[in-house]
Amino acid sequence: MSRVAYYIVFILSLLPLRILYLFSDFFYFLLCYVIKYRKDVIEKNLVNAFPDLSQKEIKKTSKQIYKHLADILFEGIKNLSMSKEELKKRVSVLNPEVLDEIYKEKKSAILVSGHYNNWEWMISAQAFLFPHKAMGIGMPLSNSFWDKKINERRARFGMNIAHAKNYKEKINAYNNSPHAILTLSDQSPGNSLKSYWTSFLNQQTGVLFGIEMMAHEYQYDVVFFQTRKKSRGYYEITLLKMEKNRNTLQWGGITEWHTKKLEGLIHENPAYWLWSHKRWKREIPENLEKLKREQKNKFEEKFPPLKSQD
Repeated sequence: MSRVAYYIVFILSLLPLRILYLFSDFFYFLLCYVIKYRKDVIEKNLVNAFPDLSQKEIKKTSKQIYKHLADILFEGIKNLSMSKEELKKRVSVLNPEVLDEIYKEKKSAILVSGHYNNWEWMISAQAFLFPHKAMGIGMPLSNSFWDKKINERRARFGMNIAHAKNYKEKINAYNNSPHAILTLSDQSPGNSLKSYWTSFLNQQTGVLFGIEMMAHEYQYDVVFFQTRKKSRGYYEITLLKMEKNRNTLQWGGITEWHTKKLEGLIHENPAYWLWSHKRWKREIPENLEKLKREQKNKFEEKFPPLKSQD
C-alpha cells in the first residue's frame, strides 16, 4: 500500500505548481473547517507562546497556519519531481557570500534553522546554492519505504542525507573537504535529561544539543539561515554567521544563539512555523538546576573554554 501511495503522490507532483495550489486551497478548507487538524494543539501552543493575543487573534493566526500548512504539503509533493531550474527560480539566497567566504578559507559549516517556511526546498537546493558539499541530518521516517524514496528525491541534486545515528560515518567520508551540514533544531528531543533547557516562545523548552556538540567537536562555523516567504511559492534565504569564537563560549552559548534567532524569526510571522507539532511534549526535569550544572561540567571537561580575545 505504501508503494502504491508513493507513486500516486509522485504522479501528482508532475502537475504544475499553480494546479497543486488549487488542491492546497481545498485541503486548507478541509484542515481548518472539516478535519480541524490538531486544532487543540495549535491553539494551546499559540496561547502559551503569545499570552497577550486575544482569542480573535488566536483564531485568525490559526487560519493562517492551516493555509500555510496546506501550501507546504503540496510544495513538498511538488519537490518530488521539481527540476533544478524551477527550484533555482523559487529559492534564492540574499547573501551567499557568507558561505562563499567560509569556503574560501577551506572551512566547514553547520547550517541551522527550524521548521519555518519551506525547509524541504532548502534541503533539495542546498547542494547547488552553496559551494560546500551538502549534507543533511534528520530522523528517519517511520515507514522505511517512504524514508528511502523521500531521501532519494532530496538527494537528487547532490545532498547527502544522514540520520542522527550514522552522521559521524558520513562526516568522516568527506575526507576534510569543506562541507555544510543542514540541521533543523526545533524537533522535540527524545530525552529530556539530555536536552538543553532554555526559554523559547515564553516556555521552558528542551532543545537538541547536538548542534553545539558538533560545532565544537568538528570546529564548524555556525550559520543560521532565515527563510522568508516573498510570495506564494517563492522564498528568500538570509545567512547569519555566528561571529563569536565558538571556543571562547560557555556551555550553551551556541544553542542559545540559534534558538533566539529562530524565536525572532517566528515572531516576525508566527503563521509560518509548524505549530501543529507537539513541541512541548517533554516534561521539565524535576531538579533542572542540578541537571544544568552536571551538563555544564561534563561539557567543559570535554571542551574547556578558551579565554576570549575581545
